[in-house]
Amino acid sequence: MLNLPSYPSKAVTSAAAKVAVVKSSLGRRRTGGGDGGRAVFAEVGYERATIRGIAAAAGVDKTSIIKYFGTKQALFHEAVHWDIPVAELSTDDAGQTTENYARAMLTAWAADPNSPMAVLLRTSMTSEDAADILRRHITTQGVDAVAATIDATDARLRAAVAGAILKGIASQPFILRMPGLVNADIDDILRLVTPLLRSLIDPE
Repeated sequence: MLNLPSYPSKAVTSAAAKVAVVKSSLGRRRTGGGDGGRAVFAEVGYERATIRGIAAAAGVDKTSIIKYFGTKQALFHEAVHWDIPVAELSTDDAGQTTENYARAMLTAWAADPNSPMAVLLRTSMTSEDAADILRRHITTQGVDAVAATIDATDARLRAAVAGAILKGIASQPFILRMPGLVNADIDDILRLVTPLLRSLIDPE
């Protein structure tokens, strides 16, 4: 029997609604039980994660995961999906835009080390499937979107370099725990990196 989280008394009848319920259960934090499915991928990696282990961590029956997601790969895709709000972060001021990008990434990682973005980057180091998802995601939502705003013949290269810098700055404190960065104040990091990012995104 599927142990679903609480939801309104009206029956959940559509397949999409049922998937949403299971996804909610997979992502929620359980008292004393750790995170849900995403944290399992973060802890043991994509290759070692099992549907049984993910189901146990999320508090659902493994048959429900198989029924609604089909495969571990499909579940992983759902667990690590996130959207980069390029339109919301972009302004008419290039300096403010670059700071918005950097601040959004750093604060997201600091607030949740098992966020979709963090888990995807962590697992991409050991899984080709995760690395492929990360490449496609960064290309479509990062490089393509940012390059379209850069007035330069090498716009795509500039966007790619800016993205690489942001990923490095975000990952080193929270994954590698690099001294000098792990305890650094976000505002201090932004003060140093924003001019560099602006030189890439807003060439003179």
